[in-house]
Amino acid sequence: MTVTTVSSYHVPVLLKESVDGLNIREGGVYVDVTFGGGGHSREILSRLGGSGHLYSFDQDADAAQRIAVPGADGAGTAFRGADNFTFVLSNFRFLKNWMRYYGVDHIDGLLADLGVSSHQFDVGERGFSFRFDAPLDMRMNNSAGKTAADVLNEYDEERLADVFYLYGELRNSRRIAAAVAKARKVKPVVTTGDFLDIVSPMFKREREKKDMARLFQALRIEVNQEMRALRDMLLAATDLLAPGGRLSVITYHSLEDRLVKNVMRSGNTEGKVRQDFYGRIESPFRLVNNKVIVPDAGEQDRNPRSRSAKLRIAEKI
Repeated sequence: MTVTTVSSYHVPVLLKESVDGLNIREGGVYVDVTFGGGGHSREILSRLGGSGHLYSFDQDADAAQRIAVPGADGAGTAFRGADNFTFVLSNFRFLKNWMRYYGVDHIDGLLADLGVSSHQFDVGERGFSFRFDAPLDMRMNNSAGKTAADVLNEYDEERLADVFYLYGELRNSRRIAAAVAKARKVKPVVTTGDFLDIVSPMFKREREKKDMARLFQALRIEVNQEMRALRDMLLAATDLLAPGGRLSVITYHSLEDRLVKNVMRSGNTEGKVRQDFYGRIESPFRLVNNKVIVPDAGEQDRNPRSRSAKLRIAEKI
């Protein structure tokens, strides 16, 4: 059996900075809502005393297998049999439900490394990347919900244009949607190759890779309802965090970052600032870093996928 290593599965981004940001207290209760390859969870566990507990979420069954397989990299050994670790195979939008299920009424910190793991990008049959000709799936949980192919073949032209514009910020979203609607009348759009044949003429060669990445991002966000899930998780985390508890979140695109920034600054996803009688901003959080933390040049060289990462940290008041 071939065992996937940490380096090929997923390299944790801003590992030290994001876990330092939690200000871990021995005996505290912490949540990693994006287990992925287990890098951040493993670091949290290494700092957590035996009386503390870590709950790690991931809706991808591939991530769950990281715990079951020890491997040469020790991927599973840090977690298997650990009394202070619980893995939850679920979308993080159900954070509050699961904490209630486990009898947890408050947490001392939550870490989220948003976006897609390296493993999901690099396994062609998952359909996340335009580098492979594969079925258009893109589901984080590949046993439930609509696939990217379903979205492309079933959404009407206007709805498709909205997806490409809102989540990919593509100015030619209407032209792309019209081309897809026309092509699917001839034959269904089933693979990444089918999709690329349709949309490639829409992009200038010098921007092709960047715009294609934004297009695939838009589809992925829609398939997995990522923005809705992020809103639900951030609001649940705001309620669950104990005073002094920390929220440490790594984002990779402006839509995610805007939501996180709004919640940390105002306590709501819309960014509506409330002021008291004296004009002071009322928020459940105190910003730990007023300026976003980004990977240094060394990390960006070692892990090019970290280049768009932004870390924000806030403390519950």
